[in-house]
Amino acid sequence: MNFKPQQYVMAGELKLFTGNSNPQLSREISEYLGIRLSQATVSTFSDGEIRVKIEENVRGGDVFVIQSCSHPVNTSIMELLIMIDALKRSSAKRITAVIPYFGYARQDRKDQPRVPISAKLMADLLTTAGTQRVLAMDLHAGPIQGFFNIPVDHLYARPVLLDYIKKRDLRDPIVVSPDAGGVERARGFAKRLEINLAIIDKRREGPNHAKVMNIIGDVKNRHVLLVDDMIDTAGTICETAQACMDNGASQVWAVCTHPVLSGPAIDRLNESCVAEVVVTNTIPLDGKDQRCGKLRVLSVASLLGEAIRRIHEEQSVTSLFV
Repeated sequence: MNFKPQQYVMAGELKLFTGNSNPQLSREISEYLGIRLSQATVSTFSDGEIRVKIEENVRGGDVFVIQSCSHPVNTSIMELLIMIDALKRSSAKRITAVIPYFGYARQDRKDQPRVPISAKLMADLLTTAGTQRVLAMDLHAGPIQGFFNIPVDHLYARPVLLDYIKKRDLRDPIVVSPDAGGVERARGFAKRLEINLAIIDKRREGPNHAKVMNIIGDVKNRHVLLVDDMIDTAGTICETAQACMDNGASQVWAVCTHPVLSGPAIDRLNESCVAEVVVTNTIPLDGKDQRCGKLRVLSVASLLGEAIRRIHEEQSVTSLFV
């Protein structure tokens, strides 16, 4: 009996797959690792249902699936879940979901009656689909890691953002947290830059709408760094920046990991007093950077790539959690 020669995956071989949400970031990660992106078809049927086919052997492989929960959010999530299911049924040895931007993270607790905890639901969906490990970046709330019963590696874009900030000649800078919930994140920046911290006291009057009340700290004649995990509609950032300028700040920068930039965000930033908006490529901008000259986009590919390499080689990733 004659058999056709096949290419076999050696036990534990690193395989890198990507969905359609952020292919450019996936290519940069593959270049950092020095391996090609594995082949998979991720398309749709005529009625809009997602169709996935893994185009190569993954049996026994150590598989990483890169997919941000970016626009269109629900489609991106379903692509990720279906790809994971396909890989599980193809006998991959281990499946790690690499999620640079973790969606539905803003609903992480019941802060009102009769509301869901969507972040917990996301964790359950990923685990049920077959995910055995999660690698995420700048979760909206750190305790989301506890929603999973599988290992979660939570990276921060802070090293990439700090490297850029330190190379700029900023006059008497100060880090400002746009709200009390972001104090820990802002404190981390202030500590590593060895500068002071201020806090905005704001009241949220509804989804995507907040009102600045007071500034706790002195921003007069200071270069303000507004630090947050994401910019969505940019309402909070723009209002906070204006409050800082009204209190005597010399210049305001926004420093955020995830450029969601939905709805009126670009127009608001263009019209605001924010001098520069420093973000990363966890979410593709799709030309928004051309519409807003204030955007400075930094790549986190090397950070994610190094984490993937260390996880695959069973090395410590602790030094990356800074």
